[in-house]
Amino acid sequence: MPDTPSKPPLTLRLCQPRGFCAGVDRAIQIVVLALKKYGAPVYVRHEIVHNRYVVEGLQNLGAVFIEELNEIPDEHHHSPVVFSAHGVPKSVPADAQARSLFYLDATCPLVSKVHKQAMRHQRLGRHVLLIGHAGHPEVIGTMGQLPEGAVTLIETEADVAAFQPQDAEALGFVTQTTLSVEDTAGLIRALQARFPAITAPSAESICYATTNRQEAVKETAAGADLFLVVGAPNSSNSKRLVEVAERAGAKMSLLVQRASEIPWDDIGQISTLGLSAGASAPEIIVDEIIDAFRARFDVTVDLAVTATETENFPVMSALRDVELTPSDMAFVNGTV
Repeated sequence: MPDTPSKPPLTLRLCQPRGFCAGVDRAIQIVVLALKKYGAPVYVRHEIVHNRYVVEGLQNLGAVFIEELNEIPDEHHHSPVVFSAHGVPKSVPADAQARSLFYLDATCPLVSKVHKQAMRHQRLGRHVLLIGHAGHPEVIGTMGQLPEGAVTLIETEADVAAFQPQDAEALGFVTQTTLSVEDTAGLIRALQARFPAITAPSAESICYATTNRQEAVKETAAGADLFLVVGAPNSSNSKRLVEVAERAGAKMSLLVQRASEIPWDDIGQISTLGLSAGASAPEIIVDEIIDAFRARFDVTVDLAVTATETENFPVMSALRDVELTPSDMAFVNGTV
């Protein structure tokens, strides 16, 4: 009987923390609790979080995803509509009220904090500069907290150089919560060099989960033959992790949504793999990818713990009378 060929050894550096953050966990809970309390359909404006696995799982439970409120049929105007974790412009809840819709706002509390920081700048007479990426839902939501013309989006140092304020002594900045810490620091330095009187937000805008996941990737990427980040192509924080891994020394860094997207023919011979997941990627997909490598390699998992996260954001009072079953919680936590 021929010997079974041995699998090549592979050290898998698994980042911790990774995956769901408290804001994502809360947003998914809100949809699940609303379905249990009010029944299907529950409408969700925009993807509740940027992950197809999560979205499809919620669709299977009875959630209906829409882009605009006018997509809700008249006969369902009493059904709840949930606003996504990324936040929405003020015009959206105003439109919901005008349509007599019952809405639940799942905006991450850390995004809401940025909204308040921007509004405070404006209230104190400052023009607001928002460091972020054009077209991202969070940026649209933050800019939509203030009157048109009150916010200028800054994406690059060229934008800093080109910006001509009416009053250089009356400027304040905030940032999108899911940016690269290093890139954002560079833009802030450029703003402060050009406009020394610019006022920073009262607290850090980039969220703890973004910072923690980037720090974990920095610690594990150096010397990795391949670094995989589980996340969606429209997930800002996931794409930033790919960039961080490349800068930190990974030979190749890729974003994948599922194990089926791993380009086995292109990755070549590898002996060290780094693995992390964006803040909206469920743990079950991380497990799926580890299993895919176990099928091809003799895998040794090296857990790289760089922080412990204990944050918990409670849901709104309207949903606190509903209890989640263990299977509900497994879905919310991304383990099924």
